[in-house]
Order: sequence, then structure tokens, then C-alpha cells
Amino acid sequence: MPTQEKVETVEDLKSRLNGVKTVLLAEYRGLTVQQLSDLRKQLKAVSAEYKIVKNRLARLAIASSDLAGLSTSLIGPTGMVLAKGDPVSVAKTLQTFARTNQALVLKVGVVDGQMLEPAGLKALADLPSRDALRAQIAGALQGPLAQLVGLLQAPQRDLVYVLEQRGKAAGAAGEASPHTEGSASPAGAAGGASHEENSSDKK
Repeated sequence: MPTQEKVETVEDLKSRLNGVKTVLLAEYRGLTVQQLSDLRKQLKAVSAEYKIVKNRLARLAIASSDLAGLSTSLIGPTGMVLAKGDPVSVAKTLQTFARTNQALVLKVGVVDGQMLEPAGLKALADLPSRDALRAQIAGALQGPLAQLVGLLQAPQRDLVYVLEQRGKAAGAAGEASPHTEGSASPAGAAGGASHEENSSDKK
């Protein structure tokens, strides 16, 4: 018969998992209390938390849910990383921490309903964050948009001037054409002269 404390622990974890899109399991064997505190601070900066619950209670909390596949990996001193925000930022934070604290071992995770093994978690950490992607897209669009905004903000007289200059250039090109209406071609002039000579001979 589970104690009231255990029931409350399971219910608390269920409530924390509500709305969470990213759950990662990380073994903390060998980490000091200070290192765990540093890890929690770094995860908090990316809107995530590191929750340590007894494996048996964690299995009860995720049973009959989309996270049930994590049950087999809840072995040994394992904590759960819970995040509602950008999973890439969370994965990057864990990878960065693990480089200097090798006792932290990423085991497996679920991101947006998809199960990821350690290799998948590493690939996730190597992706650009959402903020970085937004910055790249904004930078790619900034040039053309800036030109468009500049054109739209130009004084009306400047636009009229540009249109007038283009109109004059088009008119000048038309006047320079050798086949304008009303002008005689060399062949036509020669034909006229020949006709007059024939008329004189007949007289």
C-alpha cells in the first residue's frame, strides 16, 4: 500500500509533466551537490528543470502516457529534465554542462512525442536554436525589405522625377529611330527620281 507521501510525489510529477514537450533522462552518478545545483541553474535559464524522483515512482507517473517508453531507462541514479520551451536550447545546455562535468550522462529522451537516443540528442544539440534561426531568416530578408521600405518612404517628387526621366529616355529612343512616320527611305527617293526621268523622255 503506497504511503500518502509517495502518492503526492507521483501526483506532483504528473502535474509537472502536464504540457511538457521535452523530457530527457540524465544519470547523475558521481556529480556533487554543488554540480547538481549548477546544472539546475543552467537549465532554469532555458526554462527547464532537473527533477530527481525515485525510479519506481517516476514509472508510475509516466505510465499510460506518451512518455511510457522511458520506463526501461529509469535505472540507477537517474533524473528527469523537464522543459516546455525550445528543446534545442535545453539539449545544448546539457551537452555544454556534460563537457566539463563528464559524470552527467544523457541516456534517452522524448521530444515532441519522438523518442531520441543519445546520438539523436547530440544531433539535436548541434542544431541552431530557434532564436538563431529567426536571426538568420531576418538577416536574409533584411536587404530586400530595406530597399522596398526605402522606395516606399521616398518623397513623391523623387518618384515623379524618376518616372519623368524614364519617359524622356523612352521618347528620345523613339525619335532616334530611322523609320519614323513621314520620312522617306533612300530606296523610295531613288524610285521617285527614276519615274520623273521616264516621264521626261516620253515628252
